Amino acid sequence: MTIDSALLHGKLKEFFGFDSFKADQEKIITHLANGNNAFVLMPTGGGKSLCYQLPALVMEGTAIVISPLIALMKNQVDAIRGFVAGNDGIAHFLNSSLSKAQIAEVRNDLMSGATKLLYVAPESLTKAENVAMLKEIKISFYAVDEAHCISEWGHDFRPEYRRIRNIIEEIGVSPIIALTATATPKVQSDIIKNLGMTDATVFKSSFNRPNLYYEIRDKSDPKRDIIKFIRQNPGKSGIIYCLSRKKVEELAELLNINGIKAAPYHAGLDAKTRADNQDRFLMEDIDVIVATIAFGMGIDKPDVRFVIHYDIPKSIEGYYQETGRAGRDGKEGQCITFYSYKDIQKLEKFMQGKPIAEQEIGKQLLMETVAYAESNSCRRKLLLNYFGETYEIENCGACDNCLHPKKQFDGREEMSMVIELVQTLPERFKLEHLANILAGEMNSIIKSYRHDKLELYGSGKDHSVKFWCAVIHQGLVQHLLHKDIESYGLISVTPEGQAFYEKPYELMLTEEREFAEGEDDDDDAAAAARGGGGGDPQLLAMLKDLRKDVAKKLRLQPWVIFGDPSLEDMSIMYPITIEELKNCQGVGEGKARKFGKEFLELIAKYVEENEIERPDDFVMKSMVNKSVNKVYIIQNVDRKIPLEDIADSKGMEMDELLNEIEAIVASGTRLNLDYYIEQTLDEDVVDEIFEYFRDEAESDSLEAAMEDLREDYDESEVRLVRLKFLCEVAN
Repeated sequence: MTIDSALLHGKLKEFFGFDSFKADQEKIITHLANGNNAFVLMPTGGGKSLCYQLPALVMEGTAIVISPLIALMKNQVDAIRGFVAGNDGIAHFLNSSLSKAQIAEVRNDLMSGATKLLYVAPESLTKAENVAMLKEIKISFYAVDEAHCISEWGHDFRPEYRRIRNIIEEIGVSPIIALTATATPKVQSDIIKNLGMTDATVFKSSFNRPNLYYEIRDKSDPKRDIIKFIRQNPGKSGIIYCLSRKKVEELAELLNINGIKAAPYHAGLDAKTRADNQDRFLMEDIDVIVATIAFGMGIDKPDVRFVIHYDIPKSIEGYYQETGRAGRDGKEGQCITFYSYKDIQKLEKFMQGKPIAEQEIGKQLLMETVAYAESNSCRRKLLLNYFGETYEIENCGACDNCLHPKKQFDGREEMSMVIELVQTLPERFKLEHLANILAGEMNSIIKSYRHDKLELYGSGKDHSVKFWCAVIHQGLVQHLLHKDIESYGLISVTPEGQAFYEKPYELMLTEEREFAEGEDDDDDAAAAARGGGGGDPQLLAMLKDLRKDVAKKLRLQPWVIFGDPSLEDMSIMYPITIEELKNCQGVGEGKARKFGKEFLELIAKYVEENEIERPDDFVMKSMVNKSVNKVYIIQNVDRKIPLEDIADSKGMEMDELLNEIEAIVASGTRLNLDYYIEQTLDEDVVDEIFEYFRDEAESDSLEAAMEDLREDYDESEVRLVRLKFLCEVAN
């Protein structure tokens, strides 16, 4: 069968509905169909999948697609079956998720020649029974998707990928097409060498995604910033990446509390939950998926409008690929990353205990990310330079640094000092060491090499180490300096750098950027900042007076109406509706409707009379109870399950469960615990403790209650009745 341009265009229209190919797609397909090896570097959204899907459908035999993720396989098989209606056997995947009956179905379709595309995980490819089966069929070609997984310098290194060539030789050699959206020159050579395809033609598309906007933000209050951003972009789909599973769960819950439809995705969830959450995102039942990097590889959702990195990624390749999931339809895509050096220190800690070579590689990749984050130069230029591509335009108009340029200075003197230092040293050293010498720092490495005796030692002490790091980074971008990746980042001078040194010219550099320290590990920065004063003192005093009057009228203690933290929030946020009031600390639906009317009227009048500009951005509802058990507890209390059984089912002590319930009630949720209290406490005991909180207590303090009630009651009795009182009277 001759595969010419007319046939390819006809099949493109028939199967995929497109009238024309993108960029090099036709060249790549023709090259592969003629029995040649191909190496394809194409940015996310550039149409890599079609480069092996279409030839597989038109060539004789079955194409073996080696893919790293089960979710990706399922997604692509479903897509192919959608293109070729009425023939589910045309595409299959083979992995550990299949039952024996499903494997038998795959085998039958393969042997009959019905299957044109078989997606296989590298682990499944190495199994003896699968090798034996594939030996029996005609293979049109092998496609190695996400080929950067082969390289130790790639961001998703998978050791099993390095065995692919040996397995191919065992099954039977056919043309290979390797595809990736992220590969530095070093990773490219690794892939080609490992797959034994040195004769491969390299098809490289520009890595520039002009529709994407790149921004790095201070990680001072990321949760608040994220919620504000999403509310300013209602109805838009987005992905938020976090490094830890715990943070994924927390952030997804916080978004839902704030009225944003979100779901978590990470490897700790069971397969069904992961698949369901992914499908809900693809079907637009939810707007936001909060995920670890386990999500998104190859996910074809064209209208993702934003990608947010809650934590800085481990490498530029990872960052590029993850941000590349935005705007795959060519329309807007916003890529926002939160950065603090604390995150870098955490990532460095994670590397401890790994082999030295792996640590060195990991640290180099991480330092590249730091340089990118802290740079004031055009982010597009930095990204493309990293992937071996030159971006000539001075101002891209679509990154934070270009839209808000920082102060520049003529850095010819500083760059000359750097070049002179590199040339002076008999050996090559890393960037940080050079910066330390110029800044006049003293450490064990400088001492051991006696670099404190150099003429240039401390010659740039008027500037910080960070400043000199920024100068060297800009020298790398401008190709005056070169970093040798294979020798873990040693710096040398390029011929262009030598020419500059001999005849310096104006060289405009940007000043370094200062970042905040960042948030503490698991502190909810927004919640911590709340309830600590800083509001309108006049309004606060008026609210306290009103609380006293309302309490007197209702014959309740003032704290029952609203606690001090709630009033402090009101004096900061100036709520004038029930919905806004519910965003204040400790105010749930019940309390807002029961006591809120007079307080809202007072605030509205105060705002009008004093011409106060209310915070019109938004108010964030904080997550008082961070427990993933919250929903479980509420559901089981509603079902009247004994508290001991609820505690046992979650492996908790009774004290721990009561702590959780107290946090739930404090957030404004009303629970009916009467079923349990009536079974476990005497009626007289309940009445007496209840009356104490209603008539005598000056606060809801447990310590004060235990002191006032002396030793008449157990702490657990007081806690239970206090909860009953708060739910019935306060909430």
